[in-house]
Amino acid sequence: MKKEEKVLRIKDLTALLGEASKAYYAEGREIMPNIEYDRLYDELEMLEKETGVVMAGSPTQKVGYEVLSELPKEIHPEPMLSLSKTKNPDELISWLGDKAALLSWKMDGLTVVLTYNDGKLTKAVTRGNGEVGEVVTANAKTFKNLPLTIPFKGELVLRGEAVIKYSDFEKINSEITDESGKYKNPRNLCSGSVRQLDSAITAKRNVNFIAFALVSADGEDFENSREKQFEWLKGQGFEVVYYEKIYGAFLKEAIAGFAGNIEKNDIPSDGLVLLMDDIAYGQSLGRTAKAPRNAMAFKWKDELAQTTLREIEWSASRTGLINPVAIFDPVELEGTVVTRASVHNVSIVRTLKLGIGDRITVYKANMIIPQISENLTGSDSVVIPENCPVCGQKTTIDFGNGVMTLHCENPACPAKQIKGFDLFVSRNAMNIEGLSEATLEKFIDIGMIRQLPDIFDLEKYKKTIVEMEGFGEKSFENLIESINNARKTTLVRFLYGLGIEGIGLANAKMIVKAYKGDLEALRRPKKEDLVRIEGIGEILADQIIAFFSKAENQQIIDRLLSEVVFEEEKQAVGADLGGKTFVITGALEHFSNRKELQDLIEGLGGKVAGSVSAKTSYLINNDPASGSSKNKTAKQLGIPIITEKDALDMIRGE
Repeated sequence: MKKEEKVLRIKDLTALLGEASKAYYAEGREIMPNIEYDRLYDELEMLEKETGVVMAGSPTQKVGYEVLSELPKEIHPEPMLSLSKTKNPDELISWLGDKAALLSWKMDGLTVVLTYNDGKLTKAVTRGNGEVGEVVTANAKTFKNLPLTIPFKGELVLRGEAVIKYSDFEKINSEITDESGKYKNPRNLCSGSVRQLDSAITAKRNVNFIAFALVSADGEDFENSREKQFEWLKGQGFEVVYYEKIYGAFLKEAIAGFAGNIEKNDIPSDGLVLLMDDIAYGQSLGRTAKAPRNAMAFKWKDELAQTTLREIEWSASRTGLINPVAIFDPVELEGTVVTRASVHNVSIVRTLKLGIGDRITVYKANMIIPQISENLTGSDSVVIPENCPVCGQKTTIDFGNGVMTLHCENPACPAKQIKGFDLFVSRNAMNIEGLSEATLEKFIDIGMIRQLPDIFDLEKYKKTIVEMEGFGEKSFENLIESINNARKTTLVRFLYGLGIEGIGLANAKMIVKAYKGDLEALRRPKKEDLVRIEGIGEILADQIIAFFSKAENQQIIDRLLSEVVFEEEKQAVGADLGGKTFVITGALEHFSNRKELQDLIEGLGGKVAGSVSAKTSYLINNDPASGSSKNKTAKQLGIPIITEKDALDMIRGE
């Protein structure tokens, strides 16, 4: 196996064993047998010794996290200069002449300088202001793809970009429920992640390091070629920026090729870099006060289009912030039709002097995000709404940090209650497919949904819905069919879907059982009756009573009852499992998923928990001898581990 192949194998094994360890220790499941893990671990350890390459996250290493009160500062030996920029390919061709160059992505992250000594990472410093950077060595050791140990034993200094990929950025943002807490772009998230005082936080953010320049490597001869430097860095285990070696005659074609791959590129980029391949010639060009002369940055020339502003749509969010969105006549930009662009806040509305009917120019920032470039009319006639577009309550303007933003202060605004609507339509509640959080937000935003019962009246908005982005006739028909199917439901689903604080699906089942399916009695609950129900304490009883004591909640229930019909709960057949708590883990053979087995157990009066504790009666695992964390905990606590067949025998009374 060639050295380059060994390095690739090291990276694959590090990632695979990392996933296996996470599944085993953090999630209580196994994705490979122990013997296979040990075999791959031994192979990784051998390859690391042979090549001298050890990746961050390698299971053969123990890297402790570090917490600092502040990041130390360090002066760079030489100023880190910015590149000269152009949007004109002809200027690049003229600059390059007859020389060869490397054309690569201009990555949009945080520049970091790394130093290795004796094959080990000894220092990492951010670019900072170009003169002084921040020392982030402990954080760099958690970068997802960075080698901590390399075969080269001399001093190596290199530069690269710490980046968070678009796919990781979207995943991180999707897990943040507070709209105001979401990150604006991968660059901001990456910068904050790399500069954390607690390296454990950096480790969770999936930061990648991609090398773009070798500064020095003691005693190494690269035959005067930047490309050979890049290839050498790859052999040391570094990920190097994607590049193509080109000459001036092919430059425009190469730029077009990069442009065509922007949407496929998972690494944030805001242009290209053209770097002289000839090291000595590039150095002989010297530098200006601000930029080196051996490289130039190419910024995408924004494609502008004129159009007419037709509307400012005021979009309310769950935080109360009301954002302006410009709606304009369709224009084609970068190969797609665009009709809307965020204007971000009231200050920008005023700065652009927007007015309905104004002629505006629009573009895609970095060829991706639609923006307004200029207002050619400048009528400045847009009226800032005095009432929330969703609830109709008074709005306020906040001048925080010198920026005007519009807010709804009504705590009961439906836009702020999106989680409640999302719970109501969820699978375990009314089970209405086609109403994702994003779709609910759109419907709430334009006033089609204000209260839960409005969901059953969506059919009257057919024309509006079928014209919305992502919808059409078929999607609308499927949505209405799902809504109509939800009209037949059970009292358990209905109660759970109301979103009463503290009432999960298991509690809803216990309450309905205790009240013998009598909703009218349940709507007038007494504390002494509630606290007698297993799992209902005084605090939860008070929350249930408080919910039903509100007149507006009773009105919503009355409206909902005019839309739905309750069916009898399917009664599970089997032994009484009352007082018993089960935990289910591993693959099942007799049920298509754990939910089916859970429903059966709960239907017979039992409980199903997510983790093993002293209150667990049985752990159900078809592999009782496995070394999973749940099995270990059960054995430590003396809790019986039974198979799926054992559980079924218990249910049948055998």
